[in-house]
Amino acid sequence: MNAKSLGKIAVLLGGVSAEREVSLQSGQGVLDALQRAGADARPFDPAREPLEGLRAFDRVFIALHGGYGENGMLQGALELMGIPYTGSGVMASAIGMDKLRSKLLWKGAGLPIPRYRELTAESDFAAAEAELGLPLFVKPAREGSSVGITHVTASGQLKAAYETAARHDPLVIAEEGIMGGEYTVALLGERALPIIKIEPATDFYDYAAKYQRDDTRYLCPCGLPPEREEFLREEAKKAFSLLGGRGWGRVDFLLDETGEHYFLEANTAPGLTSHSLVPMAAKAAGIPYDDLVLNVLYLAQ
Repeated sequence: MNAKSLGKIAVLLGGVSAEREVSLQSGQGVLDALQRAGADARPFDPAREPLEGLRAFDRVFIALHGGYGENGMLQGALELMGIPYTGSGVMASAIGMDKLRSKLLWKGAGLPIPRYRELTAESDFAAAEAELGLPLFVKPAREGSSVGITHVTASGQLKAAYETAARHDPLVIAEEGIMGGEYTVALLGERALPIIKIEPATDFYDYAAKYQRDDTRYLCPCGLPPEREEFLREEAKKAFSLLGGRGWGRVDFLLDETGEHYFLEANTAPGLTSHSLVPMAAKAAGIPYDDLVLNVLYLAQ
């Protein structure tokens, strides 16, 4: 891989979403890796610079997280400017950022998902709770990094959980709790990397468990039988493809107590911090961090 041949590269980082701090960490890691490889790369924070400035670059590495960087708007702007960028295109980015629409697509294609219900301020919260049972999770449909999520474990908590989520996004969903384990599959090109099992020390895999704590356990090998893992990796590729995903990404799924799987969400611009899952999976597959970054960049379209 000759990084110098790729021209001038902008690493998009920071931004204005609730995940700005995580994006700054991801972007700095990417920038350092590209510069170590000899690439002509520099940081570009769209919260500080107008997007028109990107016309001076030959490629864009998107290390933005949250709505502004992942929901298709930025991808659309780059398409209009004719600049190749990393990750999925406009449609897949928009759908992947929207947990409700992702579920509708997967359900329509026959893929297993947890039972869920959209919530509004006028919802019958007692009926929703009775329908889904406890525990359940209430989350903003178009946020990432577990921002605004509440784990509801007792009757009568659903309305307050909705109000917490609605502060981040007017589109809110309640989802049944599938408590047999949380797993993730990193995708790189046509390849599904080894599955990681996530075991948080906290109540669930929240923002602190993802980025601030050192007691979250990441198991890779994940402990599943090899044939089962291979099947789930292929199913994750299918789930990502159904959304129109390309380049690289991540698909999260849950297992119930019987071992059945349920797709949770897709991430079209995963984190690349020291705590992030894709670099862990890549390392398990024998791909060092710097090579991972270069691979993602070479897949830019």
